[in-house]
Amino acid sequence: MPKNINSFLSLKPEKTLIAKIFITILHIVGLLGLYWEQSRPLFQLITPFHLIVVTGILLYFHRDFSRSFIGFLSFAFMVGMSTEIIGVNTGLLFGDYSYSSVMGIRIFGVPLTIGLNWFLLVYLTGGIFQNMIKNDLIAAVLASILMVILDLNLEIVAVELNFWQWHQESIPLLNYVTWFLVAFIIQMVYRKASFEKENPLHLTLFFNLLFFFAILAMLL
Repeated sequence: MPKNINSFLSLKPEKTLIAKIFITILHIVGLLGLYWEQSRPLFQLITPFHLIVVTGILLYFHRDFSRSFIGFLSFAFMVGMSTEIIGVNTGLLFGDYSYSSVMGIRIFGVPLTIGLNWFLLVYLTGGIFQNMIKNDLIAAVLASILMVILDLNLEIVAVELNFWQWHQESIPLLNYVTWFLVAFIIQMVYRKASFEKENPLHLTLFFNLLFFFAILAMLL
Protein backbone atom coordinates (compact mmCIF):
# COMPACT_ATOMS: atom_id res chain seq x y z
CA MET A 1 0.00 0.00 0.00
CA PRO A 2 1.48 3.40 -0.91
CA LYS A 3 2.59 5.60 1.94
CA ASN A 4 0.75 8.66 0.66
CA ILE A 5 -2.48 7.00 -0.40
CA ASN A 6 -4.18 10.36 -0.88
CA SER A 7 -1.49 11.73 -3.19
CA PHE A 8 -3.74 11.11 -6.19
CA LEU A 9 -6.62 12.90 -4.49
CA SER A 10 -6.46 16.65 -4.90
CA LEU A 11 -7.11 17.68 -1.32
CA LYS A 12 -7.72 21.28 -2.25
CA PRO A 13 -8.72 23.88 0.37
CA GLU A 14 -12.33 23.80 -0.84
CA LYS A 15 -12.51 20.05 -0.15
CA THR A 16 -11.29 20.63 3.38
CA LEU A 17 -13.81 23.44 3.88
CA ILE A 18 -16.65 21.27 2.60
CA ALA A 19 -15.61 18.49 4.99
CA LYS A 20 -15.50 20.90 7.95
CA ILE A 21 -18.95 22.28 7.11
CA PHE A 22 -20.35 18.77 6.63
CA ILE A 23 -18.96 17.59 9.98
CA THR A 24 -20.45 20.61 11.74
CA ILE A 25 -23.86 20.12 10.11
CA LEU A 26 -23.74 16.42 10.97
CA HIS A 27 -23.23 17.23 14.66
CA ILE A 28 -25.90 19.95 14.72
CA VAL A 29 -28.43 17.58 13.16
CA GLY A 30 -27.38 14.84 15.57
CA LEU A 31 -27.71 17.18 18.54
CA LEU A 32 -31.23 18.23 17.55
CA GLY A 33 -32.24 14.67 16.72
CA LEU A 34 -31.10 13.33 20.09
CA TYR A 35 -32.65 16.26 21.97
CA TRP A 36 -36.17 15.90 20.54
CA GLU A 37 -37.92 12.93 22.12
CA GLN A 38 -39.82 12.11 18.93
CA SER A 39 -36.66 11.60 16.88
CA ARG A 40 -34.41 10.34 19.69
CA PRO A 41 -34.95 6.57 19.12
CA LEU A 42 -33.96 6.88 15.46
CA PHE A 43 -30.85 8.93 16.23
CA GLN A 44 -29.84 6.54 19.00
CA LEU A 45 -30.05 3.75 16.43
CA ILE A 46 -27.79 5.52 13.92
CA THR A 47 -25.20 6.69 16.49
CA PRO A 48 -22.72 3.90 15.59
CA PHE A 49 -22.99 4.85 11.91
CA HIS A 50 -22.32 8.49 12.81
CA LEU A 51 -19.08 7.42 14.50
CA ILE A 52 -18.06 5.33 11.50
CA VAL A 53 -18.85 8.15 9.05
CA VAL A 54 -16.84 10.84 10.88
CA THR A 55 -13.92 8.43 11.29
CA GLY A 56 -14.10 7.69 7.57
CA ILE A 57 -14.04 11.39 6.71
CA LEU A 58 -11.06 11.90 9.01
CA LEU A 59 -9.18 9.02 7.40
CA TYR A 60 -9.95 10.38 3.93
CA PHE A 61 -7.80 13.39 4.83
CA HIS A 62 -5.10 11.26 6.45
CA ARG A 63 -2.04 11.12 4.18
CA ASP A 64 0.06 8.25 5.49
CA PHE A 65 -1.20 4.67 5.53
CA SER A 66 2.21 3.17 6.18
CA ARG A 67 2.85 0.17 8.43
CA SER A 68 3.51 2.58 11.28
CA PHE A 69 0.01 4.04 11.01
CA ILE A 70 -1.70 0.66 10.61
CA GLY A 71 0.25 -0.54 13.64
CA PHE A 72 -0.86 2.45 15.70
CA LEU A 73 -4.50 2.09 14.61
CA SER A 74 -4.45 -1.60 15.54
CA PHE A 75 -2.75 -0.90 18.86
CA ALA A 76 -5.23 1.84 19.82
CA PHE A 77 -8.19 -0.33 18.87
CA MET A 78 -6.91 -3.44 20.68
CA VAL A 79 -5.83 -1.65 23.85
CA GLY A 80 -9.12 0.25 23.99
CA MET A 81 -11.17 -2.91 23.45
CA SER A 82 -9.09 -5.02 25.85
CA THR A 83 -9.31 -2.58 28.74
CA GLU A 84 -13.05 -2.12 28.17
CA ILE A 85 -13.63 -5.89 28.05
CA ILE A 86 -11.71 -6.35 31.30
CA GLY A 87 -13.56 -3.39 32.79
CA VAL A 88 -17.04 -4.58 31.81
CA ASN A 89 -16.48 -8.16 32.93
CA THR A 90 -14.64 -7.49 36.20
CA GLY A 91 -15.54 -3.97 37.32
CA LEU A 92 -11.89 -3.51 38.29
CA LEU A 93 -10.62 -0.88 35.85
CA PHE A 94 -13.40 1.67 35.45
CA GLY A 95 -16.11 0.61 37.89
CA ASP A 96 -19.29 -1.44 37.59
CA TYR A 97 -20.89 -0.69 34.21
CA SER A 98 -22.27 -2.38 31.10
CA TYR A 99 -22.97 -1.48 27.48
CA SER A 100 -26.39 -1.69 25.84
CA SER A 101 -26.96 -2.85 22.27
CA VAL A 102 -27.34 0.77 21.08
CA MET A 103 -23.67 1.08 20.11
CA GLY A 104 -23.74 -1.93 17.82
CA ILE A 105 -22.20 -5.41 17.73
CA ARG A 106 -20.57 -6.43 21.01
CA ILE A 107 -17.65 -8.72 21.77
CA PHE A 108 -17.54 -9.94 25.38
CA GLY A 109 -19.99 -7.16 26.23
CA VAL A 110 -18.13 -4.31 24.51
CA PRO A 111 -19.28 -2.77 21.18
CA LEU A 112 -16.67 -2.77 18.42
CA THR A 113 -17.38 0.94 17.96
CA ILE A 114 -15.85 1.59 21.39
CA GLY A 115 -12.48 0.37 20.13
CA LEU A 116 -12.91 2.65 17.12
CA ASN A 117 -13.76 5.51 19.47
CA TRP A 118 -10.51 5.04 21.41
CA PHE A 119 -8.54 5.30 18.17
CA LEU A 120 -10.52 8.34 17.02
CA LEU A 121 -10.12 10.33 20.24
CA VAL A 122 -6.41 9.62 20.61
CA TYR A 123 -5.82 10.50 16.94
CA LEU A 124 -7.74 13.78 17.31
CA THR A 125 -6.29 14.98 20.60
CA GLY A 126 -2.79 13.76 19.78
CA GLY A 127 -2.94 15.58 16.47
CA ILE A 128 -3.86 18.85 18.15
CA PHE A 129 -0.59 18.89 20.10
CA GLN A 130 1.61 17.21 17.47
CA ASN A 131 3.24 20.39 16.17
CA MET A 132 2.36 22.62 19.10
CA ILE A 133 4.45 20.75 21.70
CA LYS A 134 7.73 18.96 20.97
CA ASN A 135 8.08 17.12 24.28
CA ASP A 136 6.38 13.74 23.92
CA LEU A 137 5.58 13.33 27.62
CA ILE A 138 3.98 16.76 28.01
CA ALA A 139 2.03 16.40 24.77
CA ALA A 140 0.72 12.97 25.79
CA VAL A 141 -0.35 14.27 29.21
CA LEU A 142 -2.17 17.28 27.73
CA ALA A 143 -3.87 15.19 25.05
CA SER A 144 -5.00 12.69 27.69
CA ILE A 145 -6.40 15.53 29.82
CA LEU A 146 -8.39 16.70 26.79
CA MET A 147 -9.83 13.20 26.49
CA VAL A 148 -10.86 13.23 30.16
CA ILE A 149 -12.52 16.64 29.71
CA LEU A 150 -14.48 15.25 26.79
CA ASP A 151 -15.41 12.16 28.80
CA LEU A 152 -16.87 14.26 31.64
CA ASN A 153 -19.76 15.29 29.39
CA LEU A 154 -19.78 12.10 27.34
CA GLU A 155 -20.57 10.04 30.46
CA ILE A 156 -23.64 12.14 31.25
CA VAL A 157 -24.98 11.91 27.70
CA ALA A 158 -24.18 8.21 27.31
CA VAL A 159 -26.15 7.27 30.42
CA GLU A 160 -29.13 9.43 29.43
CA LEU A 161 -29.20 7.90 25.94
CA ASN A 162 -28.60 4.35 27.20
CA PHE A 163 -25.30 3.85 25.41
CA TRP A 164 -24.08 2.32 28.66
CA GLN A 165 -25.19 2.23 32.29
CA TRP A 166 -23.42 2.45 35.63
CA HIS A 167 -24.54 -0.07 38.24
CA GLN A 168 -23.59 2.09 41.20
CA GLU A 169 -24.82 5.34 42.71
CA SER A 170 -22.47 7.63 40.79
CA ILE A 171 -19.70 7.52 38.20
CA PRO A 172 -16.57 6.56 40.16
CA LEU A 173 -13.38 8.62 40.11
CA LEU A 174 -11.65 5.39 39.09
CA ASN A 175 -13.31 5.68 35.68
CA TYR A 176 -11.60 8.97 34.92
CA VAL A 177 -8.25 7.87 36.37
CA THR A 178 -8.19 4.73 34.23
CA TRP A 179 -9.46 6.65 31.21
CA PHE A 180 -6.50 9.03 31.60
CA LEU A 181 -3.95 6.24 32.09
CA VAL A 182 -5.12 4.19 29.11
CA ALA A 183 -5.28 7.33 26.98
CA PHE A 184 -1.75 8.27 28.06
CA ILE A 185 -0.34 4.88 27.05
CA ILE A 186 -1.91 5.09 23.59
CA GLN A 187 -0.88 8.76 23.26
CA MET A 188 2.75 7.87 23.91
CA VAL A 189 2.63 5.24 21.16
CA TYR A 190 1.03 7.85 18.89
CA ARG A 191 3.88 10.28 19.60
CA LYS A 192 6.57 7.67 18.97
CA ALA A 193 5.00 6.31 15.78
CA SER A 194 6.71 7.57 12.63
CA PHE A 195 3.71 8.14 10.33
CA GLU A 196 2.69 11.58 9.02
CA LYS A 197 0.21 13.01 11.54
CA GLU A 198 -0.89 16.20 9.82
CA ASN A 199 -4.66 16.31 9.26
CA PRO A 200 -6.71 19.47 8.57
CA LEU A 201 -9.73 18.12 10.46
CA HIS A 202 -8.18 17.53 13.91
CA LEU A 203 -9.48 20.72 15.56
CA THR A 204 -12.79 20.87 13.71
CA LEU A 205 -13.88 17.37 14.63
CA PHE A 206 -12.62 17.54 18.22
CA PHE A 207 -14.42 20.80 19.01
CA ASN A 208 -17.57 19.56 17.30
CA LEU A 209 -17.49 16.52 19.60
CA LEU A 210 -16.68 18.66 22.64
CA PHE A 211 -19.57 21.09 22.11
CA PHE A 212 -21.90 18.31 20.97
CA PHE A 213 -21.58 16.44 24.26
CA ALA A 214 -21.37 19.58 26.42
CA ILE A 215 -24.63 20.97 25.01
CA LEU A 216 -26.42 17.63 25.18
CA ALA A 217 -25.25 17.16 28.78
CA MET A 218 -27.00 20.43 29.66
CA LEU A 219 -30.17 19.71 27.67
CA LEU A 220 -30.91 16.09 28.50
